[in-house]
Amino acid sequence: MGDGECMTVIVVGAGPVGLMLACELALGGVRPVVLERLAKPTGQSRALGLHSRTVEVLDQRGLLDRFSEGAPVWPKGHFAGMRLLELDQLDGRHTYALMVPQSRTEAVLEERAAELGADLRRGHDLTGLVQDEQGVTVTVSGPDGEYELRADYLVGCDGGSSKVRKLAGIGFPGNSSTLNAVLGDVQLDQTPTGPHLSRCAGGVFGTVPLGGDRYRIVAAEFVPPTAHRDDPVTLKELLDTTKRVTGLDIEVGETYWLSRFGNATRQADRYREGRVFLAGDAAHVHFPAGGQGLNTGVQDAVNLGWKLAAAVRGQAGDALLDTYHSERWPVAKRVCHNTQAQLALMNPSPSVDPLRELFAEMMAFREVNKFLSEMITGLDLRYEMPGAPEQPDPLLGSRLPDWLLTADGERFGAMRLLHRGTGLLLDLTGGARRAEFESVLGGRVEVFSAEAVEPGRPEAVLVRPDGYIAWVGGALEGLDLAAGTWFGTQRLAAPMS
Repeated sequence: MGDGECMTVIVVGAGPVGLMLACELALGGVRPVVLERLAKPTGQSRALGLHSRTVEVLDQRGLLDRFSEGAPVWPKGHFAGMRLLELDQLDGRHTYALMVPQSRTEAVLEERAAELGADLRRGHDLTGLVQDEQGVTVTVSGPDGEYELRADYLVGCDGGSSKVRKLAGIGFPGNSSTLNAVLGDVQLDQTPTGPHLSRCAGGVFGTVPLGGDRYRIVAAEFVPPTAHRDDPVTLKELLDTTKRVTGLDIEVGETYWLSRFGNATRQADRYREGRVFLAGDAAHVHFPAGGQGLNTGVQDAVNLGWKLAAAVRGQAGDALLDTYHSERWPVAKRVCHNTQAQLALMNPSPSVDPLRELFAEMMAFREVNKFLSEMITGLDLRYEMPGAPEQPDPLLGSRLPDWLLTADGERFGAMRLLHRGTGLLLDLTGGARRAEFESVLGGRVEVFSAEAVEPGRPEAVLVRPDGYIAWVGGALEGLDLAAGTWFGTQRLAAPMS
């Protein structure tokens, strides 16, 4: 490994976000190098739930079977520990959360990234970063000493204390933590009916079953933190905090993992600085209400990956890369907002009781329950699409539904068409208008002809690699604009096969 080694994209951090990004880049024809400072995976469970939209994303890439085997399914969620969110009322096929420990998520994504040719380097710590108009040069401390890497682009997926963010000079405004919270994955002799989250006289207490007699217990006090976030948690601290919050003495057996967290809420003021990008916790941190952090980060990666790959291939420029910030920054802003709202509703002060009671009554209405469910799971996301009419089709900017299709005598779901991570024009006329579509697209996007099993589907949709619909069958000039925006204006000599 010599000095000045050149790569196309460097990803810093091999958590779920960095590994998902590596997979997306590799699908786009780019072989990334992933730098991870830890010599081996932690094996810690950490984040536990994969929300509906993340489950859909995994299905889009043909990875869902690897995650779902043996994983418990949660058909309900919560908002501020109040009335349950009924996830089965959501639109789509995956109307549930999948309980997968972060350690397993990382293992599956690392396996897939390796299959696709990504270069994962464990024990390699980023120590310096300099960028210019042509690329980014980083200094890395590895097991064999210090070396340099040169790349077209670099993405920081290195957590809330991101070195990449600091070295790139990107601001991280927000507020520091004001509460004391600890958690532990432990053995419990009791068998609480979980998962559940309760507002108690002393704060918030929750339990999550992890299989067998292993449970996660969480206790949060609405008082200033008693220790630095990096200070280790002792079992005594966990039990004492639980006692202050609930008034109960809990007996535990073996202890597997202890940690602390808070309600610090910060968001990078920009997700891009030249050729440096941020994703996941490096770009946004918040109180873990509703388990939205990992899911938001994974979807950051799916939004950014295909755009960076297109830029590396010379098929996109700054205009496309800038849409990463414009599309994903508002998403995390809303997550930060709803987690702060949930925390306010969980405050044990009696003055909050009337507000909670009113909010719980409102959540009994199906429309409100669905609104909150879609917000927490990310299913309500709809990107703005250039050139959209004043009254756009409801599908425009939303995710591709898993429509049941037929082609060449085979019946299958539309999600299968996204396994390769490329964009496509889904022609639902059975090929009747294929020649028209191919003439406009000029080979920039593959056209796939099929027929919809169910009625009421549009004639065609243009789908981005991340699964969002950029154009709905109609005027062909609108198709040309959409294709130019997301796939470039350069036409190929012949249509893609």
